[in-house]
Amino acid sequence: MKQRDVFLAVLTIFGAWQAAAMIVNMPILPTPLTVVAVFLKEMQKGLLTHFAFSLWRVTAGMLLSVLVAAPAGLAIGASKRLSRLFSPVIYLLYPIPKVVFVPVIILFLGIGDTSKIIIMFLILFFQIIVLVRDQASGISPQLIQSLQSLGAGRRALFRFVYLPASLPAVLTALRQSIGTAVAVLYITELSATKYGLGYYIYYKGSTLFDYPSMYAGVIAMSLLGLGMYFSVDWLERKWCRWKFVN
Repeated sequence: MKQRDVFLAVLTIFGAWQAAAMIVNMPILPTPLTVVAVFLKEMQKGLLTHFAFSLWRVTAGMLLSVLVAAPAGLAIGASKRLSRLFSPVIYLLYPIPKVVFVPVIILFLGIGDTSKIIIMFLILFFQIIVLVRDQASGISPQLIQSLQSLGAGRRALFRFVYLPASLPAVLTALRQSIGTAVAVLYITELSATKYGLGYYIYYKGSTLFDYPSMYAGVIAMSLLGLGMYFSVDWLERKWCRWKFVN
């Protein structure tokens, strides 16, 4: 996506926001210029700390899910025996909205960072394992057999066949799950914590009725999601260059 297109999209969103604020003309919907000014001020007064806590929780959940789900998906996709064993379990658990496990995880793991990271992990885990499994199982058997006939062992197959083939699936799963992960992060940070963008937004809006600061928190959480989304795009262009060769 071109930078010009992104800039025009931002202008369109802010223009619609400005028009809505003028029409509503109420404190609950301040103008974008007011919110941006408050955002810059709040970044120096603690908003950056809340941002850092939320970024840490989502990033830790993403890294943990990739480290666990990617190898598991490769193993299941490359083995018919493992696929017969685990695919029915994945089939039953995948459609369940992982947000329903939030109260259960908090009951077992408490209200600290661990429970929040595990929730992020669950959301991303099933997305990654399903896409990687399907990608690995879709590799042509003739290709595998031809490489094996040339002396390629399991390590070589993993490095030069399965890993490159599954990497786009991992990045696609991350891209698809970022929005959900950030949304669930907001829910987990609403209570029983003093740090995080979810807490900041709820506290400013529902307790202090400081609506410009509340919207500043919304902008910060939006930037968190966008930053992670664009980071995944950058990684895809760096690690999967063959996809962008004309």
